[in-house]
Amino acid sequence: MNKPGRNDECWCGNGKKYKKCHIDFDERIEEFKAQGHIVPDHDIIKNPEQIEKIKESAVINIAVLDYVAEHITAGISTAEINRWVEDITGKMGGIPAPLNYQGFPKSVCTSINNEVCHGIPSEDIILKDGDIINVDVSTNLNGYFSDSSRMFCIGNVSEEKKRLVNAAKESVYKGLEQVKPWGFLGDMGQAVNDYIKSMGYSVVREVGGHGIGLEFHEDPWVSYVSKKGTEMLLVPGMIFTIEPMINMGKHDIYVDEKNGWTIYTKDGSMSAQWEIQVLVTQDGYEIISY
Repeated sequence: MNKPGRNDECWCGNGKKYKKCHIDFDERIEEFKAQGHIVPDHDIIKNPEQIEKIKESAVINIAVLDYVAEHITAGISTAEINRWVEDITGKMGGIPAPLNYQGFPKSVCTSINNEVCHGIPSEDIILKDGDIINVDVSTNLNGYFSDSSRMFCIGNVSEEKKRLVNAAKESVYKGLEQVKPWGFLGDMGQAVNDYIKSMGYSVVREVGGHGIGLEFHEDPWVSYVSKKGTEMLLVPGMIFTIEPMINMGKHDIYVDEKNGWTIYTKDGSMSAQWEIQVLVTQDGYEIISY
């Protein structure tokens, strides 16, 4: 952590002298570091101006998912969902963040039934009565990023699938209860995992959440099988996603060899995921996108 001199301008960019701004904040972080904890660098702590810009991006992200919620139904292709995302995002001045990200070919991820994540929209994939689908939307507005996803139950979905979808959503909020300044990411991760195990499900280990805001994916990587008191220290200004991927069966997964993207449950069991984007505040948290 590069710290300015006491009388220099603070690293946060608000124009105040360091000694009147973030010096006590940095000293507290250094205390945790000295105790052996993982601590955030300045470059992943957002200032108020950046936070407002990220929230503007999230307005688009939420609007897109609201539109999907109103129009998704059996009989449509996942390519149609991709067109909705491109159309609404473009009209509101944004860019779909997934498009061409590390070679991803579409503007949204649509993951159905036993697909854990990174499902690729296609004209050949038609939603059927009884499907469950995760629609994962990410938006770039003038270089500021937002990201959230929701599950949708198509038509007459079995009670078994509904229970999984509801548990996946509840797990996000069990984790959210543990998001507070000067706590740890592991506090959130353990809360998610404890709840999911109590429901008889498993949490995917290899894929997790991430920091976000000035880039699509930033530090820290966010695990949901972590332990309380471990992982990165949470401080005001951090923004990350809570997005545990919950399997009805075992946690094991594999990647589609043909497209190199779509991840499936290894045992063929159903999988569900909800994602929110969270800001750590002075006294708790704020949900940025959902």
